[in-house]
Order: sequence, then structure tokens, then C-alpha cells
Amino acid sequence: QVQLVESGGGLVQPGGSLRLSCAASGSIFAIYAMGWYRQAPGKQRVLVAAITSGSSTNYADSVKGRFTISRDSAKNTVYLQMNSLQPEDTAVYYCNADLLVGTLSLIRDNYWGQGTQVTVSS
Repeated sequence: QVQLVESGGGLVQPGGSLRLSCAASGSIFAIYAMGWYRQAPGKQRVLVAAITSGSSTNYADSVKGRFTISRDSAKNTVYLQMNSLQPEDTAVYYCNADLLVGTLSLIRDNYWGQGTQVTVSS
């Protein structure tokens, strides 16, 4: 079994900062990539930022220069530092992981966390 456990969401005023964390656990043999998506009410889930095992990063244009994704390979954890938050950043943020999992046999699969709410409001 593989689990992605997110933390760090909450309510913040415009211009404020939050740091999200996502820890992957279970029978993980390797991590190809981890990332963050978000889904605002009535909208589709979209990519916010992603980081590969080689530390290559990819950001949505709307968050470039404000958000930073990083990882701790030893802890199978990915972080999203969010600065200069704006009301349009309000959404449920989901952690995603592209993993190689298993014990006797290995399977590459995609996993989602349960989501954490980020609300930016004065």
C-alpha cells in the first residue's frame, strides 16, 4: 500500500505565505516525479508544480516566481513554498506521485493525496 499524506494548508491573507508538505510511504522502490495540482470550485484540476528525480522542475505560468517546489529524497517528501498568495490561489491542493512500487514485482503507477484546502482571503 502506498500513501501520500499532505499537510500545511489553511487560511492566509493576500500577500501571505504557506508551505505544503507531502510525504509518500509504503512499498516504494523509486520515485520518478512528484508534484502539486490544484482544483478551484467549479474548475478542473490543474498542474501547479512538479519535480523529477533529477530535480528538474516545472511550474504553471500563474505561479512562476511566487511558488517553489523542492524535495527531500531521504524522506520521500515534496514541499511547495507558496509566497505572495492571492485570492485566485484559493483551491484544494493535491499531491501527486509517479512511483515504482512493489516488493516481489515492481509496477509503475500514479498516486494522489487526499487534498489540502488553501484559502487566501482578507
